Amino acid sequence: MSKRDYYEVLDVARDADDGAIKKAYRRLAMKYHPDRNPGDQEAEEHFKECKEAYEVLSDSSKRTAYDRFGHAGIGNGAGGGSGMGGFRDVFDDLFGDIFGARGGAGHRGYRGADLRYSLDLSLEEAVAGKTTTIEIPTAEPCETCHGSGAKPGTSPIACTTCHGTGQVRMTQGFFSVQQTCPHCRGAGQLIPERCGTCHGAGKVRGEKTLSVKIPPGVDSGDRIRLSGEGEPGEGGGGSGDLYVEIRVREHEIFTREGSHLYCEVPIGFGSAALGGELEVPTLDGRVNLKIPPETQTGKLFRLRGKGVRSVRSGEVGDLLCRVVVETPVNLTRKQKEILRQFDATLGNGGDHSPRATSWFDGVKRFFEEMRQ
Repeated sequence: MSKRDYYEVLDVARDADDGAIKKAYRRLAMKYHPDRNPGDQEAEEHFKECKEAYEVLSDSSKRTAYDRFGHAGIGNGAGGGSGMGGFRDVFDDLFGDIFGARGGAGHRGYRGADLRYSLDLSLEEAVAGKTTTIEIPTAEPCETCHGSGAKPGTSPIACTTCHGTGQVRMTQGFFSVQQTCPHCRGAGQLIPERCGTCHGAGKVRGEKTLSVKIPPGVDSGDRIRLSGEGEPGEGGGGSGDLYVEIRVREHEIFTREGSHLYCEVPIGFGSAALGGELEVPTLDGRVNLKIPPETQTGKLFRLRGKGVRSVRSGEVGDLLCRVVVETPVNLTRKQKEILRQFDATLGNGGDHSPRATSWFDGVKRFFEEMRQ
């Protein structure tokens, strides 16, 4: 018998996002789960079909292959729905420990939270890369109680409600529900007399120093993941991760856009008109920039390979220098007179100021059209 379309199985549109696909699967899995339909072979087959569809559509690479080639694009990689063990993995990911009692998995502990650390860098440091050290707060085992949380000379005792498992079970309709013990909050033990140093937490605040390698070319918003350096887990759960978020400080000369750098280069009126050569800074040192005669404000000069090496592609960007013609200030009487004489030699300016002439011609036409 041919397989049904996976989107039809989950009753979602072909452009449905991950959240809609997950929600649809949860709804159908609850409806057809064998615990709610004991002995119903048809319901079990529906459940396996939903699981197979979810395995493909929730995986971006499998979904892409399926969208292009249909069931042939995923071969025998999806499904595996020959037994309860195959579909229970996906179901447990969605519903956690609700059905955990059936499998006898027991208390799994809690993974520690991920942490974030903001690291400020100069543009030069971000471009070149560096290895630096950071200090972060951490929870360390209490030396007084050696991490037990109990007052010296005493010991924790097993929780009388969950008998040390950290979880309690209760029956709700068709389901055998496993929940965190409300008495010990999942710890599985109680502390009759708490340690005076850590107040029963078993941990005290401290600091640890970490070495962070910053790759060349990072930019603001980039994150570096330090696995296992986040908050410690509880009940045997693993530690979270630490994400070092990069913030590049504003630079006095350069601004950055991707792998390119930009800077403004002020030049005098004489240099712009006659041309010349001037030194401009780069992150590698100084270079000479040739200014051709009759250069206008806003002209961009590209210095290839003087930008930033991309941390992802490895390609090096350019430095783009924007010329700004600076009007002289604080002129002496003699300088003003020389400029008046020079200005007089330009006449109506048509040959020497083509942009101004074109602009005034446009203004003249605009007013003539308004009078019509």
